[in-house]
Amino acid sequence: MKAIAEGLFTDEAAPRLIGGRNRETGRIVFPCPANDRFEPVPLSRTGTLWSYTIQRFRPKSPPYKGPEAFTPFPVAYVELPGETIVEARLTDVDFDAIEIGMPLEFAPIPLDPDAAESVLIPAFKPAGAAA
Repeated sequence: MKAIAEGLFTDEAAPRLIGGRNRETGRIVFPCPANDRFEPVPLSRTGTLWSYTIQRFRPKSPPYKGPEAFTPFPVAYVELPGETIVEARLTDVDFDAIEIGMPLEFAPIPLDPDAAESVLIPAFKPAGAAA
């Protein structure tokens, strides 16, 4: 499977998100902007839950390309220590078990597991959770 966007993840066996470091200020952002002011930098695979919400309705299409049969899912803001805060899906956790500050690890998931040609999207799961 491939990432939903080019240059989003590293090609490692355990992929990482690719952020962008501002060459002048050193500030890291995600995703990496496509201009010369930023250099690509692999981000940490671990972080903590900074905030979250539950997506309870099917996003508008386009741009949403997920399954037709919509199931609510958590959307997380994950703080990567010393780097930046990224938005991603939260996976492998019951809604009632989600806690601000919980340790998370990067675990990309298919946007539509039933699609013939699925693409991966950024996601985090509780640290130590089985895949």
